[in-house]
Amino acid sequence: MTHYDVVVLGAGPGGYVAAIRAAQLGLNTGIIEPKYWGGVCLNVGCIPSKALLRNAELAHIFTKEAKAFGISGEATFDYGAAFDRSRKVAEGRVAGVHFLMKKNKITEIHGYGRFTDSNTLSVDLNDGGTEQVTFDNCIIATGSSTRLVPGTSLSANVVTYEEQILSRELPESIVIAGAGAIGMEFGYVLKNYGVDVTIVEFLPRALPNEDAEVSKEIEKQFKKLGVRILTGTKVESISDDGSAVTVTVSKDGKSEELKAAKVLQAIGFAPNVEGYGLDRAGVALTDRKAIGIGDYMQTNVSHIYAIGDVTGKLQLAHVAEAQGVVAAETIAGAETLALGDYRMMPRATFCQPNVASFGLTEEQARDEGHDVVVAKFPFTANAKAHGVGDPSGFVKLIADARHGELLGGHLVGHDVSELLPELTLAQKWDLTATELARNVHTHPTMSEALQECFHGLTGHMINF
Repeated sequence: MTHYDVVVLGAGPGGYVAAIRAAQLGLNTGIIEPKYWGGVCLNVGCIPSKALLRNAELAHIFTKEAKAFGISGEATFDYGAAFDRSRKVAEGRVAGVHFLMKKNKITEIHGYGRFTDSNTLSVDLNDGGTEQVTFDNCIIATGSSTRLVPGTSLSANVVTYEEQILSRELPESIVIAGAGAIGMEFGYVLKNYGVDVTIVEFLPRALPNEDAEVSKEIEKQFKKLGVRILTGTKVESISDDGSAVTVTVSKDGKSEELKAAKVLQAIGFAPNVEGYGLDRAGVALTDRKAIGIGDYMQTNVSHIYAIGDVTGKLQLAHVAEAQGVVAAETIAGAETLALGDYRMMPRATFCQPNVASFGLTEEQARDEGHDVVVAKFPFTANAKAHGVGDPSGFVKLIADARHGELLGGHLVGHDVSELLPELTLAQKWDLTATELARNVHTHPTMSEALQECFHGLTGHMINF
């Protein structure tokens, strides 16, 4: 039996970051993980998907934009090579996690951990046997799993993101259930490699959590790409006969059968709370079957903390990382800072054009009673966007009309995910539109669209 000051249960983005911060603060730290060091993100999610998205973007340029860029001749696109590159990128990042564990003298425990009481974990080791681990503090970072369309199941041709991203082969056609970030990103990749793509979304628009104008723009761009998006449409059933899949959908009382070689289920995620002995540790769940936490990541058991997707707060890797830092610093008694309103966290979808946002949509801001001012600047008026060859999209900012502080930002355009930190920093430290407009932005850059919107919020946009 080994005792630690802190044990982290799960080595995803939140877990491994929490372990590093705890070790940096002088705590004897162990971390338990059965499979994916670096989590879904590094292994089968965020990181390999970005490699595939880059390949898909290049394929798009060489096929759809070749004339504009003066490209001629025949080009072939080997998805197998793109897949291999994505795995190499992922494996390199995972190796980096192991390096950081060693560098920070964190003990890696390879196995599946379960609470036996509020101070003990029993670990079924990957190489056989069990190990008992005791701790003064524990950080739960067990992540989440794919939710399936009710009444359906997985099969050889009905898969989740995990099976799809680990497949070196492409289907001729695919139906994607869910037009959230994962569905849209896979749709972009697969369509640019010649797959016939249909995306089905139950809610009225693609990327339904984004501002309505952003959804409208990305739907327009995907239509140009050749992706069929069915919004306000319910998946009634999915039937896999072994050679093809039939998806029965309905809208406004009318049914339609969609046939495809494959179906990707991408409707969302559920916190991983089963099978960890949380009841034996006394850890309470919320009504939504997530682990309840306070501002500093503490559960109802004072020395047990939870971070990341399992908390159900905002299921994004960078949010988990930030929560992990707060949890470790709280345990160590170090100075820390609560994350505040999770709605103000940055969010992004990495198809091209990117979608990026934080804070309230215009509709949400008005519904909450804010007196708002809105500024919107199109990338058709941005020189860098034309130089890049993609002037689609816009920046839309929402501010409090009285005080000038940002309430939300909604962007769609080429690589606009890179523009978010300036906006979230400004919001966090209560900078006003007037103050932000005086920050000089490099020319020519996409970031000048932010400056134009800052000017617009104060009533005098310059270049539009």
